This record gives sequence, C-alpha cells and structure tokens, in this order.
Amino acid sequence: MSTTVTGSPPQGQTASHRGGAGGHAAPRVRRRLRLPRASTTPGQLWLVRAGLVALCLAWGALATLMVIQHASAAHDVAATDESLSLDAQQIYQSLADADVTVSTAYLYGRTGPYADRVRYQHDIAVAAADLKVATAASGNSSIGASLGTLSAVLPVYTGYVEDGQIYNSLGLPAGGSFIQVASEEMHVTMLPAARSVYAQENARLMTAGAQATGLPLAVITLVAGLAVCVLLFRVQRWLSRRTHRTVNVGLFLASAVAVAALVWLVVALAGSRSDLLQATQHGSGPAQTLAQADITALQARGDQTLNLISRTGDANFQQDFHAAQSELSTELGSAGAQSAAGGAGPIAAARHTATAWFAVNQRAQQFDTAADYGAETQLEIGSGPGSAGTLFGQLEADLEAAIKADQAVFASNAAAGSDAFSGLEAGIIAAALVMAASCGWGLTRRLAEYR
Repeated sequence: MSTTVTGSPPQGQTASHRGGAGGHAAPRVRRRLRLPRASTTPGQLWLVRAGLVALCLAWGALATLMVIQHASAAHDVAATDESLSLDAQQIYQSLADADVTVSTAYLYGRTGPYADRVRYQHDIAVAAADLKVATAASGNSSIGASLGTLSAVLPVYTGYVEDGQIYNSLGLPAGGSFIQVASEEMHVTMLPAARSVYAQENARLMTAGAQATGLPLAVITLVAGLAVCVLLFRVQRWLSRRTHRTVNVGLFLASAVAVAALVWLVVALAGSRSDLLQATQHGSGPAQTLAQADITALQARGDQTLNLISRTGDANFQQDFHAAQSELSTELGSAGAQSAAGGAGPIAAARHTATAWFAVNQRAQQFDTAADYGAETQLEIGSGPGSAGTLFGQLEADLEAAIKADQAVFASNAAAGSDAFSGLEAGIIAAALVMAASCGWGLTRRLAEYR
C-alpha cells in the first residue's frame, strides 16, 4: 500500500527546481553600457561626434565674444565717448571764448557792447552745464580731478570778471587789473585743466575706435570658422567612404549654417570697419584738428586783446601770437587734407580769412610800436570789414561750419558702423547651437546602424 503525500514544497526547493536540473539558481545577467573601441568604426564615429559638437560650441563662444567686444566698442564710439569728447571740446572753447569776449569788451570803455555781455554769459552758462554733464558721465579719476579743478575755479574767475566790470563802469583803472588777473587765472589754471580733459576724452575715443576696428581677434575667429568648415567637409568625405553614403544630412546642414554664419560675420565686420574708419578719419579726426585750430585762434585773439589792455608793448604777446599763427596754419592744412567734401569749403574759407587776419595783426603791431593805441584799438575791435574783430568773427564762423560738417560725417558713419552688428550676437549663438545639434544628429544616425 502506497501513500501519496501532497503539499507545497519549501520555498528554497521551489526556487531550485525552477532554476534547472542541477538544482542551482541561474545568475542574473546585467548589461553594462560600454563605449565602442576607438579602433572600430563605431568608436571613431563616437569620437568624431563628440569632437565636432564641442568644436562647434567652442567656435560659437569665440565668435560671440568677438562680436560682443566689437559691438560694444562701436556703440561707445557712436554714443558715449563721442558725446563726452564733444562736451570736453565745448568746455574748452566756451571758456576760451568767454575770456576773449570779456577782454575785448573792456577795450570799448566803461560800458562794453551788450552783445558781448550776452555772449560772455552764454559761454559761462554752457561751460557750467557741460561741466556737470562731463562730471556725471566721467568715471576716470584723472579726468575727474581736472573737472573738479574747473568747477572750483570757475566761480573765482567769474568773480574777478565781475569786479573788473564794476570798477571799469566807474571809470577806475583797477578794472583792467581785475580783467588781467581773471585772464591769468583762465590761462594758468582753467584752460590747462580743460585741455587735459579734452585730450583724455579724445584718447578714450581713439582707444574705443581702435578696439572697434581691430583685426587680431576678428581674424582669429574667421580663421577658426574656416577651419571648422574644412573639418566638416573632411568628416563628410571620410564618412562617405566608410558608410557608402553620399550625403550626411546633419553634417551638410551644419556646413551650410557655418558658411552662412561666416559670410554674415565677414559682411558685418567689413561694413562696420569701413564705416568706423570713415567716421574717425574723415569725421572725428578733422573735427578734433579744427577744434584745436579754433582753440589756437582764441588764444591768439586773447594775446591781441591782452596786449591792448596792458599797453606795455611787451614782445611776449606778439611772440605768442606768431607762434599761434604758425600752429593755426598747420592745423588748417592738416584738417583740409583729412576732411570730407562737406567740410572742405568752410576750411578753405577759414584759411583765407586767417591769412587776412594775420595781415591785420601786422598792421596793429606797427601801431603798437608807435604807441598809437587809439588806432590799434580801432583796428582790433572795430566793426569794419577789414578789422581784426570782424575777421576773427568770420574765422570763428568758418571753423564752426567746418566742425559741424565733419561731426555730421562722423555721426552718420559711426551709427552705421554700430548698426552693422545688430542681431549678429544672437545669430551667431543660434548658428553654433544648430551646427552642434546637426553634427550630433547626423552622426547619431550612422551610429544607430551598428547597434
């Protein structure tokens, strides 16, 4: 008699019997992701894909950095630095013109012309306003020190002038002394400080212009872009031989985007550089030279009037005038060679007027030598067509017209040079991302065929 035992086997035995005839559990198989060997085609594809993606992104970063630097410098040239340079120029011219105007007005007697008083007050108001603007916008410590000097000494100067006008209106000789002291304060302290501000702002403008038109980083970026295009082409040829596929869509798209980005870069850089060079060489360059010529003319006119006020026959005034005459002729010649067509006419007129003005000064010197101060004064401040005052006023008008013409050339070309970079930064970033993604996608499709 046999007995059949039914029941559930122990858990351990259940697992053993399910594992196989040997009574042992089958080991679990874990798949580990292994990179293909570099010696195999999949391994080479993997390395090429990683390298191309990194290279496209690196070139995009380099090109973006270059565009940011050039665009920022071009914007500074067109907006910030040029406006500060013009403010500094206006400060100097306003101060020098105020000094000449008040000195000339003194020669008329106890009460100077009303127009001269208005002009003097206008010059002082413009200088004070420009000082505030330049001080607020300037972050340079040395420029700030010069502007601080001007701000501190300007009320001292106007105080001397006011005292001189009061004494002069009363017919007291001390009026001339106060005017001379004021002029000395202007020439010894204020004008050198204003010249320092003007020179430093012009240097900043030239530095920004040089950075905006600089070639080293731009050339490196373009050469690197060409290298990327060549590498993409060679990879496509290598891939075509390995896979027997004529065109890889991803690499072809990356190549097309790279070429388009390079063409955009070349066009933007060439256009911006051409416009900015035109702006500096035929705009701000001659305008700065003309501004210096105006300053020289104001100094020479100041020497004329101070010689009359002092009535000492001091030869230093004439020596200074002749030095200014030589300097002014050189500056006008240089500006005429640089200036665009719009400023050539006023510069030619200024040179003609300056020659006539110099001739009048020779006649005035003869009166001064003979101590004929009445005739000398009339020749210097008279309103006739051949007087020094009339010719100086015409010279100032010619110089102002030439400066405005050159500044218009600068403004239009500098704006065009800055606008050439519009949208380029975003375009380069997008192009680099598209190139990297296209390379990754195109080579990933080839890798998938080996799995």
